[in-house]
Amino acid sequence: MSYFLGILQAFIGITAIAGGLKLISNPSGIPDFPIEWLSNSPFTNYFIPGLILLIVIGFGNVVAAMITFLQKRYFGGIAALSGIFLILYMTTEVWFVGLRNFLQPLYFIFGIIVLILGLKLLKSIIPVHQIEVASTRNKLPA
Repeated sequence: MSYFLGILQAFIGITAIAGGLKLISNPSGIPDFPIEWLSNSPFTNYFIPGLILLIVIGFGNVVAAMITFLQKRYFGGIAALSGIFLILYMTTEVWFVGLRNFLQPLYFIFGIIVLILGLKLLKSIIPVHQIEVASTRNKLPA
């Protein structure tokens, strides 16, 4: 399960880096993302959304994938957090520009999968400590 998660995070990260670089290098719009789509958003161009896509979603998921592959402590929690960020990014994008192509719901689903797997792995690596309470009935002085 952790290898699937790491591969998915790496895929999300690499594609987000490519998309973020595309938006940053052409902030006034490209054929796939015309500037008119931003008319109902707080942004006048694609620079800030592209920067967020590049850094938070792109590099964030690549780093999360490396942590997952190395199975460092709390990699499940980091995965869950990266899933939440992807879900929020996609929700915000659809809120402001509308549902424009199949990639938006696809990456939203990827975010849900990463979140669920991260939470499952987090639960599986958190040790459960049992607390023993010593009985004092037999140990009291007479």
